[in-house]
Amino acid sequence: MAQRILSLAAEEGPERLQEALQSLAEGELGDMVTRQALKGRETAALLRGIFKGSPCSQRSGVLRRLQVYKHCIPLVESGDLHLGKVSEIIGLLMLEARQLPGHALAELANLFVDVIKGGSLTNGKSLELFSTVLTALANSKENLAYGKGELNGEEFKKQLINTLCSSKWDPRCVIHLANMFRDIPLSGEELQFVVEKILRMFSRLDLQEIPPLVYQLLLLSAKGSKKTVLEGIISFFNQLDKRQKEEQSVPQSVDLEVATMPLDQLRHVEGTVILHIVSVINLDQDLGEELIRHLKTEQQKDPGRALCPFSVALLLSVAVKHRLQEQIFDFLKTSITRSCKDLQFLQASKFLQDLFPQQYDITAVILEVVKNSAFGWDHVTQGLVDLGFSLMESYEPKKPFGGKAADNSYGLSKMPAQQACRLGASILLETFKVHEPIRSDILEQVLNRVLTKAASPVSHFIDLLSNIVVSAPLVLQTSSSKVTETFDNLSFLPIDTVQGLLRAVQPLLKVSMSVRDSLILVLQKAIFSRQLDARKAAVAGFLLLLRNFKVLGSLSSSQCSQAIGATQVQADVHACYNSAANEAFCLEILGSLRRCLSQQADVRLMLYEGFYDVLRRNSQLASSIMETLLSQIQQYYLPQPDLLPPLKLEGCIMAQGDQIFLQEPLAHLLCCIQHCLSWYKSTVHLCQGAEDDDKEEEEGVGFEQDFEEMLESVTRRMIKSELEDFELDKSADFSLSSGVGVKNNIYAIQVMGICEVLIEYNFKIGNFSKNKFEDVLGLFTCYNKLSEILKEKAGKNKSALNNKTARSFLSMGFVSTLLTALFRDNAQSHEESLAVLRSSTEFLRYAVSVALQKVQQLEETGQTDGPDGQNPEKMFQNLCKITQVLLWRYTSIPTVVEESGKKKGKSISLLCLEGLLRIFNTVQQLYSARIPQFLQALDITDGDAEETDINVTEKAAFQIRQFQRSLVNQLSSAEDDFNAKEMQSLITVLSTLSKLLDPASQQFLQFLTWTVRVCKENALEDISCCKGLLSLLFSVHVLYKSPVGLLRELAQDIHACLGDIDQDIEMQGRCHFAVVNAKTAAPTVCLLVLGQVDKVLEEVDWLIKRLTSLGSDTSEDSSQASNQTQVLEKGIILQLGTLLTVCHELVQTALPAGSCVDTLLRSLSKTYTILTSLIKHYIQACRSSSNMIPGRLEKLVKLSGSHLTPQCYSFITYVQNIHSESLSFVEEKKKKKKEGEAAAVSTVMAKVLRETKPIPNLIFAIEQYEKFLIHLSKKSKVNLMQYMKLSTSRDFRINASVLDSALQEHNSEDAEAHNDQSSTAEQTDENQEPKKKRQRKK
Repeated sequence: MAQRILSLAAEEGPERLQEALQSLAEGELGDMVTRQALKGRETAALLRGIFKGSPCSQRSGVLRRLQVYKHCIPLVESGDLHLGKVSEIIGLLMLEARQLPGHALAELANLFVDVIKGGSLTNGKSLELFSTVLTALANSKENLAYGKGELNGEEFKKQLINTLCSSKWDPRCVIHLANMFRDIPLSGEELQFVVEKILRMFSRLDLQEIPPLVYQLLLLSAKGSKKTVLEGIISFFNQLDKRQKEEQSVPQSVDLEVATMPLDQLRHVEGTVILHIVSVINLDQDLGEELIRHLKTEQQKDPGRALCPFSVALLLSVAVKHRLQEQIFDFLKTSITRSCKDLQFLQASKFLQDLFPQQYDITAVILEVVKNSAFGWDHVTQGLVDLGFSLMESYEPKKPFGGKAADNSYGLSKMPAQQACRLGASILLETFKVHEPIRSDILEQVLNRVLTKAASPVSHFIDLLSNIVVSAPLVLQTSSSKVTETFDNLSFLPIDTVQGLLRAVQPLLKVSMSVRDSLILVLQKAIFSRQLDARKAAVAGFLLLLRNFKVLGSLSSSQCSQAIGATQVQADVHACYNSAANEAFCLEILGSLRRCLSQQADVRLMLYEGFYDVLRRNSQLASSIMETLLSQIQQYYLPQPDLLPPLKLEGCIMAQGDQIFLQEPLAHLLCCIQHCLSWYKSTVHLCQGAEDDDKEEEEGVGFEQDFEEMLESVTRRMIKSELEDFELDKSADFSLSSGVGVKNNIYAIQVMGICEVLIEYNFKIGNFSKNKFEDVLGLFTCYNKLSEILKEKAGKNKSALNNKTARSFLSMGFVSTLLTALFRDNAQSHEESLAVLRSSTEFLRYAVSVALQKVQQLEETGQTDGPDGQNPEKMFQNLCKITQVLLWRYTSIPTVVEESGKKKGKSISLLCLEGLLRIFNTVQQLYSARIPQFLQALDITDGDAEETDINVTEKAAFQIRQFQRSLVNQLSSAEDDFNAKEMQSLITVLSTLSKLLDPASQQFLQFLTWTVRVCKENALEDISCCKGLLSLLFSVHVLYKSPVGLLRELAQDIHACLGDIDQDIEMQGRCHFAVVNAKTAAPTVCLLVLGQVDKVLEEVDWLIKRLTSLGSDTSEDSSQASNQTQVLEKGIILQLGTLLTVCHELVQTALPAGSCVDTLLRSLSKTYTILTSLIKHYIQACRSSSNMIPGRLEKLVKLSGSHLTPQCYSFITYVQNIHSESLSFVEEKKKKKKEGEAAAVSTVMAKVLRETKPIPNLIFAIEQYEKFLIHLSKKSKVNLMQYMKLSTSRDFRINASVLDSALQEHNSEDAEAHNDQSSTAEQTDENQEPKKKRQRKK
């Protein structure tokens, strides 16, 4: 039969063909098509023949066509046919579908919907036909039956799509359906239906099927609904990430059914999806812009949902090769700093922490992206690298104008900008560890920045370089050419950069001979450079090489300041094999360095400071170094035993024209000798065995003996020397303006330095002998005389340079030993010798003040002068020892007892307290991770406790109690014994230690209660102490709960102290805090209270912004959002309500003119502005929903109307009266004395204008508040204006009582009196009005 139809179809006339087709039974046509298709023979020709014989003009023809279509759809989907045959059949059916009438198309479309609902689609090929049917249907003009009514083609299509999207889809056919919808013309509403349906299907698909579906969805988004598509994709993967994280945190999940996909599979799918999105954005720029727009909007509402690991990775991938890069990086950088600021804001307030228990941290999210990128996300790595460098450059340490770069790398980064810079470095370091291919690129970029940014601080890049090298030292070998190229520029870099750079790349020098050789060549050239910095760089480089290339036989030093990691084993092996070569190499370097001993003082200084470390790390070089030092000192040492002074000081200076410079830092040379000799004696002698070379030992003993004799002789003669022997005495000139004065200053500093070096030497070798300690005291007497003269001269000259105390030459280790001996050594055998030193109060004071100076240097620079000054571990141990001594000394001997004796200079106890304050600050800055060990070291009673058992809060509370006792003693002491300076220091110490307490602990609450009690019970009249105490109270209180209640009580006290603006009102004698009294109430307490009010207002403002963003959130979690909104609204209204009562008190207080009035007016303006913001929020809420305004808000508005606005106007009148009085007083003065008063008048006028400037701003803020209240009243149908007195904003300058009295007198008979009264009544206005008008015109 098929053959007959094919032959009939070839004829021109269709009549016979139609007859043949009509003769076929109902099922025969379908069977014939199936047989022909399965055989693969001329199926298309057969179908064309059937269509030719079934014209659409005849009803039978349409039915036959429908029959063919209905049969072919399941046939195509059955999977029995070859794909080529399927495409052929579908192509033909699509061509013919357009000829079908509307009702037939509708029937076909319904058939497709049923097939999809039934889930019988397998390969989805027939859906190409469905899209054609729907398109044709949309273009159909005839009305079609639908249910009981009729619809046109377009509406019918819409109903079909609606039905389709509401029905259940088989997960296997989702991708085919998404592809099909691309070919159908859809309205915006239909597209939204379709997109939402496909997004809902994500969760029902296998993970591997998501990427192709996402791709289809992105192509579909070209029609519209881009935001919905992007939001759905990001939200889906964000949920998957969260679920994955939860599963990881609970490894053995009870609910096994919920266990989802493996991690690596999820990451690979995410990576593929990101690639799809990036490829579509490259074709459709609008999609990229929509992505940024969407994330910006979302971030305002919920940063955690907007910037999740998936969306950040997506942004970074888009940013790589795209014009959107700048926008994306700006957005990310803003988000990072905003997140850091928000975190800082939340951590500073318990009130905010309670409202937002979960804190979003973007830094953790970005570092998670780096971790995720290890799963083959190569498209993200370049974006991560660019972002890392962008952050480091945008937020790098700033260089102050004309000063040295502020380098806080040794401290904790507190500021958002510093945290952003630190995050940039972390991103680069972690990316470097994870991605091998990009390592050389990161390294090259870091080195480039170190070279090109020489003028600005590069410490952050050097720290990064150092961390990179530690993480993978051998990677530098592959980039050694870049490192060598960097070395060529060493002589042009600042010395700090050179030292940091060389320390960072030091491991490479041991691994790569070529790099080491190139560095030596560069350094040897630099030694002969004209530039001083280049020569200093050479010295720094050579010293580093000497420290790190050990000669065979050198002692292993446990005190190494630079740890060498396990990755550098190869380097140590290399060093062992070449120890002989190392020796020759080191001696050659020493030869080069000897040349530097004839160069400028700065170069010599570096050598003297570096030799000790070299000796300690490379003990075999001891004899060479000691001989070098011996020959150097002999140039200045006078060996004759009776010659005074023992050293030639004139050889240490050099004159150039009329200028005098230090040529030889003699004190530093002697200091270097003392430390090297001390180390040599204590270490080398102990380790020398019988097998050592006798000749070498003799040499060692030779120079050792020479040094000892020399130092002994110098000590003896220095004690005998008078100041006149050094040409220094009280009559000498020490001004820095003359050559002689400069020379004398240099001499004095050198002599003082020599005395200090000898004090340390003699104390160390003295072994507690009385004679040696007498020598120490003799040397100190010489030092002290000079010190006193310099202080006296500095006091006269008032020069900042002269007032700067010279740095002490005592080492940190020795200072801790000395203090322990002076204050804590109870050994019977030492008592007699130590009594010599203890008898001198000046010496005790000197020992403590040097400790103070050392701690200050450590706090400011992260290191100290002298041996082990750059070793954090040693510095920490010394700090602990010094703190123990100072703490014991301060708590054992109170200042009052000590000061009853000698009054000259600061008392030792006070110096101890200052030292403790600095130490507590330094430990929190530099050793935050070791605070438990530090507190453990201070607690002598609990010395054997395990480190794991240390409870920081308990230990800190114990120390706090000691200082609390001291503070209470100060407060209870007699007025004559009260020491304000000590009181301030105690308050600051308590403030510093309170940061170590856990705000949730009982100890914290006890400390807060104690602070409140001290403020309530003690009427402190010292301004600075009062300020410190209240600042401490606020800083502690804010971590426990909101301070608004506290502020209200303080405001009531200020009001009671200063009186009311209405003089007729007599204030009740209520008083909560005794610290608020006549002397402290204004301006001190008032300004502190207003400062806290401003902080609370900032918090409320921040909350209102969060509230507004929550209000605009239309996501699915609306119930959760509404609950949070109610909690926030309650918190905001309660805070503002209490703040209004604070302002109510202050605005009625008779504050003195000046800063208090000015600050209060500004705070009031801010309060009204924030009230307006809240009202605007409720206006917006009324627009978006029919919510009623809460009763709390009504009460707040009522409170503002009754307790604040009327009082504000009274206060403005009061302020203007004060100013008019001050002006009239000046006018009277001017009449009496004409000469020289013009300047005084203009000054007062300017002051009045400045202080009345905030008044118009306040009036405007009140009017704006009332304006938006009217709007809200209309929207909410609640009359909020009933609580507001009609505004007197424009007539606030008219005093109603004065006006009444003037009118009454106008009615009286005494016309003369009437004239007098009216003129005086007008005068108050006339004095100022013209000025105000003129100012307004400007």
